Amino acid sequence: MPFSSTADQSRAAIHIDIHDHVVRAAWSERFGVTDAQLRKAVRMVGSRITTLSSHLSGPSGS
Repeated sequence: MPFSSTADQSRAAIHIDIHDHVVRAAWSERFGVTDAQLRKAVRMVGSRITTLSSHLSGPSGS
């Protein structure tokens, strides 16, 4: 039986599943970065969407 819980679903709303190429492609497009740039950012700061958004927006916050 696959492991699935409300906690897993909640985590999915907060973090990017970097191992899912469809999810990665959607977030790469949304952030306006390449797949490689997104993967590098996740290695640097983690998969939390808000953290990635801040990191990828650059030092100026724009």
